[in-house]
Amino acid sequence: MKISVWAPNAERVTGVIDDESFSLVQEEPGYWNAELEPGTRYQLRLDSNDLLLPDPRSMCQPEGAHGPSMVIDPAQFEFQATNWECPDLRGKVLYELHIGTFTSEGTFRAAIAKLDHLVDLGVDAIELLPINPIPGTRGWGYDSVSIFALNHHYGTPEDLVAFIDAAHQRGIAVCLDIVYNHFGPDGNYLAQFGPYFTGRHHTPWGEAVNFDGPVSGPVRQYVIDNALMWVRDYLFDALRLDATDFFIDDSPRHILADLSDAVHDFARGAGRNITLIAESNANSPLTITPVSQGGWGMDMQWADDVHHALHVWLTGETNAFYVDHAADDTLPRALTEGFTRIGQYSVFEGHAFGHPLPESVPGHALVVSDENHDQVGNRLVGDRPSHSLPIPDVAISRALTLLSPYTPMLFMGEEWAASTPFMFFTDHGPDIGQHIKAGREKEFESWDLASVYTHGETMIDPQDIRAFTRSKLRWDEKDSGYHQRLNKFVAELIRLRKAIADLGSSDRSATSVALSPDRNSGWMRRGDTTVVFARHADTDVFAPVCASEPYLSWDKVEVSDSSVHFVRPGVIVVRAN
Repeated sequence: MKISVWAPNAERVTGVIDDESFSLVQEEPGYWNAELEPGTRYQLRLDSNDLLLPDPRSMCQPEGAHGPSMVIDPAQFEFQATNWECPDLRGKVLYELHIGTFTSEGTFRAAIAKLDHLVDLGVDAIELLPINPIPGTRGWGYDSVSIFALNHHYGTPEDLVAFIDAAHQRGIAVCLDIVYNHFGPDGNYLAQFGPYFTGRHHTPWGEAVNFDGPVSGPVRQYVIDNALMWVRDYLFDALRLDATDFFIDDSPRHILADLSDAVHDFARGAGRNITLIAESNANSPLTITPVSQGGWGMDMQWADDVHHALHVWLTGETNAFYVDHAADDTLPRALTEGFTRIGQYSVFEGHAFGHPLPESVPGHALVVSDENHDQVGNRLVGDRPSHSLPIPDVAISRALTLLSPYTPMLFMGEEWAASTPFMFFTDHGPDIGQHIKAGREKEFESWDLASVYTHGETMIDPQDIRAFTRSKLRWDEKDSGYHQRLNKFVAELIRLRKAIADLGSSDRSATSVALSPDRNSGWMRRGDTTVVFARHADTDVFAPVCASEPYLSWDKVEVSDSSVHFVRPGVIVVRAN
């Protein structure tokens, strides 16, 4: 196998295997190459520096980010699901999960045993939080380094292949969350090799990745080659690009446009559907505008406005960014327009931002959720909405999300209102760990915590292993009590989304939403189907419905022409009049 190292400023690059050295050959300016057998463990030395470094393109770091690299031959990967064909994932049901807390073991292999649950639920695609090497033994994955390699605590490359293959055998696509906007502070050796970073731009994590400065071409190619590796060698069906607002690039052609073209060209050549999803808070249609029309060419982007509108409506919270979502019309607008911050002043940001979504953009281009790793994990104690809301409210939230005109995404465990939190957890050294803890505490200084937490809750230090262990799902609770009831209800919502054309439609113009004057009840019409909801018992909701049996009901209701009487709080799906 050929290894190739970009080190444009080096005069000599040496490989080290078991204390024995060998020289890499510079075959073209800046690129140093060697041939090694698969399974070989090696490290690199630049010039006469005593520091031994991992290969920036290593596919395997069996001893972690600081240890030796190991040669992997992807041609030896064995996939059994040879007939797998990934559908267009726009409009499908996504499921976000973190390998380390999805099961008690926290490995790729252990996660395979839970895939049948996702089949029963109706999930179409899994979205994995980042799986690259991280400092220590635990973390969300966003402080990753060695972006071609895997977190060895999750398993080997062969274990990841087995997980993806098992998902494909069950008809489930797999998406990977990848981080190119920054690299973690511990184990990041890229700057030793070349100008991977630039002081021309800055991000919340420090210097920006060098996408537009001098000698930025190989850096751009490094990122593009990484994206291609995941879809080519591991057969990932989609990639979710983290925090694309911090892909700072003043080049004539944005790095995301180049990445989009490269991945989509590969997909066409391979006869595959490969989806690119961007996380962005900018509310800019440019992200999902085709490259041929001057955009960045992403297929979908996250639309957090829907989450924020739902959360404020259900909880009344107005801390931090929620302050921008308290207007009476925010929820109806979010469910019909996708973006609610479209150029008006943001109290939280301190400036105006955002643009309306053109009517021509289908709803399926936006990924929406009522829980995700960010919105749960970035709370003081990692609490889910279901930890404080009545279960009927949770059922309403699930229905509005899953039956919306967008692409819905569930967060692991929310289908049964998991009792476990999802906290922010890390395993850095003591110096970085103290900095992380102080930074988290500072984030909550502006919160009116007493208005949210009434039992004196306090944040667990992210470095405390309890933040990790308490975040592991308790699968034993799934089949009992209200957990079981909600799990079945969510599965039925997904079944209806797939069975009723109106509910699976991406036509935002065929969606209308209304709330009652007290904002405690209302309806969402999707073509000839209406979702009606009430947060209090003994409530009459006047809505566009027919006097017929509901397709699905959370609790007892009485339906007549143009109205629904809720004996108890809940939500129904019924034919429209």
